[in-house]
Amino acid sequence: MPNKKRAKISLQGGQSFDVWRSDPVGPAKGGIVVLHAVYGLTDHIGDVCVKWSDAGYAAVAPALYDRHKANLVHPYSRAGADAGIESYRALTEDDIFGFIKACVISLGEVGGVALSGFCTGGTWCWRACAALELTAQVNFYGSHVPAFIDLRPRCPTIMHYGDSDTIVPLGDAERIKSKHPNIDVHIYPGAGHAFFNPEQATHNSAAAALAWQRSLAFMEKHVASNKQVPRV
Repeated sequence: MPNKKRAKISLQGGQSFDVWRSDPVGPAKGGIVVLHAVYGLTDHIGDVCVKWSDAGYAAVAPALYDRHKANLVHPYSRAGADAGIESYRALTEDDIFGFIKACVISLGEVGGVALSGFCTGGTWCWRACAALELTAQVNFYGSHVPAFIDLRPRCPTIMHYGDSDTIVPLGDAERIKSKHPNIDVHIYPGAGHAFFNPEQATHNSAAAALAWQRSLAFMEKHVASNKQVPRV
């Protein structure tokens, strides 16, 4: 069975950080780097890595807050979200892009590598895919994408938003879809923010299942068929 394990990776400057890592049983179809939400590197993000490895992809998710404090995970609460916002604010673009590059390198000669992200991790996923050479983007309810709507991803992109998201209102999701007609922007009826996370009260199992099936088909098309390793 594919496994979820904690491992360590080093940044270019030598600082090490924790990751969730999960690898498929057989040869990988490709790889994916997963950026966590404001709460940090939760068990849920590790479970997402396992889902990707079950589908045949080598998956790694960095503990971004390790840049300033190791093993920092915030609770699923308003106070936890507020603390997570501050934790993300303490990180620079160079910090986060450095984590992404180190994770891509750690995957080795796996073929194409996608970048995914949830919530604020989705915002950074959007920003990174407009700046770095990555194979594809799988974006779950990127919180501040509307503030960076003029950026243009350099790779194929799929995005998932709920029409009842209180962080990214429906009008903003529709603006993204209108601004970027070549991007697959899916809007899920009755789904709120964090609908993919079964650990949160806003989990919507039907929307999560459909988003997952769409993401798998997208990865099969754009990553599994692409054997070129990104040169980050």
